[in-house]
Amino acid sequence: MPSTKPQTVADILKKFNPLEDKYISREFQAYGIYLSEELGDYKHRALYIRLAKTIPRAILEKALNFVKASNARSKARLFMWKLKELRTTVK
Repeated sequence: MPSTKPQTVADILKKFNPLEDKYISREFQAYGIYLSEELGDYKHRALYIRLAKTIPRAILEKALNFVKASNARSKARLFMWKLKELRTTVK
């Protein structure tokens, strides 16, 4: 399972294109878009942006790595299930 380290602000700014990414101004927005693309659920990108803003990054990373390691048909659904499971065990 490949380890993914969190992106730094410098990495995001290197990839930032002001003509294409004009509505992304914060790091959590970029991470939310990244989540939606990784899960193949670009339609619900606002949900992932909200999750990136309110939920600790470590929990999101664990859920995303779990989904990447699986062979699920609906990656977004599996991600939400794992996220719920992780949030209940942390509290």
